[in-house]
Amino acid sequence: MEILIKIAQFLLSLSLLIVLHEFGHFIAARIFKTRVEKFYLFFDAWGKKLFSFKKGDTEYGIGWLPLGGYVKISGMIDESMDKEQMKLPPKDYEFRSKPAWQRLIIMLGGVTVNFILGILIYIMLVSVWGENYVKPEGVKYGFAVADSFTEYGFKDGDKITHINGEEPFDVTDINKMLFLRSVENVTVKHLGGTTETISLPENIGSMMWEQGVLHPFKERHIANLDSVVPNSIAAEAGLLKGDRVININNKPVTYWNEFTKHIDSTQASIAVVRGNDTINLKVTPKYVKKAKAYQIGVSAFSIKDAVDVQHQEYSFSESIKRGNHLGLQTLKDFVSQFKYVFTKKGAGEIGGFIAIGNIFPATWSWPAFWSITALLSIMLGFMNLLPIPALDGGHALFVLFEMLTGRKPSDQFLEYAQIVGFVLLMGLLLLANGNDIYKLISGWF
Repeated sequence: MEILIKIAQFLLSLSLLIVLHEFGHFIAARIFKTRVEKFYLFFDAWGKKLFSFKKGDTEYGIGWLPLGGYVKISGMIDESMDKEQMKLPPKDYEFRSKPAWQRLIIMLGGVTVNFILGILIYIMLVSVWGENYVKPEGVKYGFAVADSFTEYGFKDGDKITHINGEEPFDVTDINKMLFLRSVENVTVKHLGGTTETISLPENIGSMMWEQGVLHPFKERHIANLDSVVPNSIAAEAGLLKGDRVININNKPVTYWNEFTKHIDSTQASIAVVRGNDTINLKVTPKYVKKAKAYQIGVSAFSIKDAVDVQHQEYSFSESIKRGNHLGLQTLKDFVSQFKYVFTKKGAGEIGGFIAIGNIFPATWSWPAFWSITALLSIMLGFMNLLPIPALDGGHALFVLFEMLTGRKPSDQFLEYAQIVGFVLLMGLLLLANGNDIYKLISGWF
């Protein structure tokens, strides 16, 4: 059932984004009296389709291949590769007969809608549901710090009070800010009350990527067991929900990060408090590839028990300002993250449809659905702007070249470019979904 809910959310979000993206091209073409022959959700490969009807000069339909969607604009060299039409004399209603500036607007219509849609969804989100956040003092037990970050002076239990000299709106964004934004220094309050401002390397984000430490700060919470997986190592050892771990291999444990740190490949002696009794148990952890850690089949109480979450409501005018900020910041973060795609490690991290679908929650949540859809809309807009033939950015690049030089690329050149771009996109699609299949088989999902 959880998988079906994820699939339903993914298909609904994808369909909405595709239809509105193509509508951006469609409406721009209509404004400039350019004929649109087809408007399709999904691809009608080899002429096969689930549904279609014709109104005016346009055929509307749903294809059987859910890899995207398209509008077929008369007189344009696109994925349809309609060479016969291009051999005929240009018609007034065709794309190739329009001035370059109009063709550019038609090409950018889809990404424009994506960016506007993303911002509008963020405005709607904060207007309807407001926004949750955690102030520095709201992290009750401070942060657990990754070993690689203790080198800079951070310590378990630190409370982050300022980032670049300013108090963060939501201190739990610290990992995202370190990875994607420019963070020069972080001010922390150590256990005992002393305050220290710690300077960080300029390339801290790249270092996090290369080391695989994308979450160096995690909110600490008490090592109380919330659940024990049936038939797991922990269940067979006798651990129960509600147990509080106090010792592993004669090392005192208070917080969950201390518990996970002491769980390794060797047999572990665990002491737990159950009611008024202290019970000693033995377990032999198993390495779990997906988690990149040794586990025994237990989970802790929700992290929400360790943080004081506050809520802020926005008026409609405030929502516009906040929604614009969230949309633009999302775009900046994605652009910053995109640079890692071109690293050796990045090629293996590219995800396809399974990875995208997996970011949706297993239970239906409208705030989560719209938040993810806003993110995907902005991602789709940026990706389509890439100067790759067959993408909107590639088409726009050729039109810009024409506007700057006064020379229009030949139809033959555009046809070859379209083929090259299509091959590149198919290769990227195969890589992304191949990574997904490998991870699925290997147990990463």
